[in-house]
Amino acid sequence: MSALARLLHSTGLDVQGVDSTPSPTTSGLVRDGIPAGLDAPDASLPDDRDLVIASAAVRHDHPHVLAAAERGIDVLSYPEALGRCMAARTGIAIAGTHGKSTTTAMLGCALTDAGLDPSVIVGATCRQLKSGPLSTPGEGTPTGFRLGAGEIPHGRLEGRPGLLLAEACEFNRSFHNLRPTIAVINSVEADHLDIYASLDEIIEAFAAFARLVPSKADGGVLLIAHDGAHRTKITAGLGCDIRTFGFSPAADFHIEFDPESRRVAVNHDGKRLAQWTNAMPGEHNAMNSATALITGFTAGGDPETLARSLEAFRGLDRRLQYLGKRNHVRVYDDYGHHPTEIDKTLAAIRQADDPARHGGRLICVFQPHQHSRTRFLMEEFATSFSAADIVIVPHIYFVRDSQIEKTKVSASDLVDRLRQSGVQAMHQYPFEAIAEHLEVVTRPGDLVIVMGAGPVWQVAHQFLGIGEAGESIEPKR
Repeated sequence: MSALARLLHSTGLDVQGVDSTPSPTTSGLVRDGIPAGLDAPDASLPDDRDLVIASAAVRHDHPHVLAAAERGIDVLSYPEALGRCMAARTGIAIAGTHGKSTTTAMLGCALTDAGLDPSVIVGATCRQLKSGPLSTPGEGTPTGFRLGAGEIPHGRLEGRPGLLLAEACEFNRSFHNLRPTIAVINSVEADHLDIYASLDEIIEAFAAFARLVPSKADGGVLLIAHDGAHRTKITAGLGCDIRTFGFSPAADFHIEFDPESRRVAVNHDGKRLAQWTNAMPGEHNAMNSATALITGFTAGGDPETLARSLEAFRGLDRRLQYLGKRNHVRVYDDYGHHPTEIDKTLAAIRQADDPARHGGRLICVFQPHQHSRTRFLMEEFATSFSAADIVIVPHIYFVRDSQIEKTKVSASDLVDRLRQSGVQAMHQYPFEAIAEHLEVVTRPGDLVIVMGAGPVWQVAHQFLGIGEAGESIEPKR
């Protein structure tokens, strides 16, 4: 929402907003000339507003929403508003069950370094996004937005409306509002089962998204994973150009990866298109970076420049992010909240920074995100923590689920199932207690990874003694 506000503000529109609590995000908007005040129960919609955009967290009975309805003012959701912006530009949309934010950030950085000057909206903050990794080695200002050119400056799409790159989320079918010229689908798995009744419904939702891509004659391109994306069903009857990518030699873009050296290569039409070394570990990040290069190449970027940019990419916040060390205990933070993400992330950290080499253990603090996801994917969660030595589970993060759903599963249920699978697991809450527990049980050589899409990052920050913005604070005792 903050990135969308900045994008609209950049076009000359008068934008203002409210949020439930003050935060660095709202403070940043104010610094950029966008009033962002504190929401209130009796909030009134200013008389001079022509449009209201509400995030998924805003209730239908919010005073601004009700006032807009009374005055005949349109109320758009975030994806509806983003779709209108994308329709006026050359859109690139990154879809898939996993890796959307990382791939979008990598691609945004690479396109910037390649001189294509994209506008980028990504659901995480990246220190290299504004200027590109080749200009910003890693110490830029964290941001999830970049404002680019109104016209593509060069390449095969030169002269077309400027690039707008964004994630395409399948939750609530929100990606059906987007209008991409180039679309990417990197994986399709069961998730958001509070919205979808089955995997078949999820596949159909992705197929409907793919049908939004223009015809090949109009420049529409769908890049889809050769494996793991149900591509046969999703691409049936499409009129756009379809290109596949993956580790299979049969893919149009064949990806190679050496886990030890982190060397990634992409082959196309029987030739080596590019190769580079990833800073971020794991096969999944190799796939993310290769997808970024392939998409950037499709958009007209020079593959060698894209590869150099990807090699200089140092990551984004809450994606296997190394936060620091305390008492010889290394601490990472990660957004992973789906069983597949957890399994791949823990395997990657074992390979990149195995605590056993230091005589330590891998301790994972995992906060489940949504009761419905925890209940529907319980068996998958039970087998996704095999790489961890100890798992600590706080309360399930409750956001969208109903109160009835909340009664059907608990963190203790997940802990019991993990123990049945042979994982040493425990339930503990609140976050302060977990940070204090880590002080007692950790020993030199241990590695702590805090995972989840909710506010569980606070555990890592409390244990290390750093605030939300990175300033030093006194660790919890």
